[in-house]
Amino acid sequence: MPDASIRKAIQNGDFVLAPGVFELISALIADRAGFPALYVTGYGTVASALGLPDAGLATYSDMLNRISLICERTTTPVIADADTGYGGLLNVAHTVRGYEQAGVTAIQLEDQEFPKKCGHTPNRRVVPLNDMLKKIEVAVDSRRSDDFLIIARTDSRTGMGIDEAIKRGQAFARAGADVVFVESPESEEEMKRIAGEIDAPLFANMVNGGRTPLLSADRLKELGFAIAIHPAVGFLAMGAALEKAYGDLKTHGETTEAVELYDFARMNEVMGFPAVWEFEKKYAQV
Repeated sequence: MPDASIRKAIQNGDFVLAPGVFELISALIADRAGFPALYVTGYGTVASALGLPDAGLATYSDMLNRISLICERTTTPVIADADTGYGGLLNVAHTVRGYEQAGVTAIQLEDQEFPKKCGHTPNRRVVPLNDMLKKIEVAVDSRRSDDFLIIARTDSRTGMGIDEAIKRGQAFARAGADVVFVESPESEEEMKRIAGEIDAPLFANMVNGGRTPLLSADRLKELGFAIAIHPAVGFLAMGAALEKAYGDLKTHGETTEAVELYDFARMNEVMGFPAVWEFEKKYAQV
């Protein structure tokens, strides 16, 4: 069953700050950092698992396999991206059940047409509002526990304007979504409008280099948001670190002091080697 702590945090007025994770090293390190939630990013997961853009190319199985491992190996509640639900209404029901069974605490579903595109990128198109409302109804009815949160996202702001995005967010809340996510507002003033006009717990997407201004957790809470994800910080930091480290090795033929490395002994600890060594002491003749 999902962990109830995200729902409880929202009910208590606590702000939920979640870093993006995309494979097991990022998940294990973030899990030890003390965040109230982790966010399995579609962009990062597709990039790390397939080396492809987040453009509707990953399947339900691709995502579920990675998400299941992250949930199994971490203790922090997991919010997971499920794109459009990977098909029609029957697919949405199957996706909700699969994510919940995997141990996810909150699922994010969006109103884009299939194949979807990554948020904060151009040319996103959305389905008719009634189609998304039916998707929310199916998602709510398909979950086993009320502690499994349905996050409903609209991508209508970029192509149809902030008024349409707010209208959709209001309708999502009335349809039973636990959390409303208006993707890619383009100013703090728009974010104020979203918080002032949608009566539901609200979700903010803080993408480094994206269309939305980056605001602190304190400021987002002050505006009226309940959850903020930082989906890109992990894979962008990793990309910068790897480019520097590999470039340094290529230039010098060795790793120099210019490259900051994670401590190898600490990495062994994160990966669980101490438990392996204890097992070998007890059972293996080594």
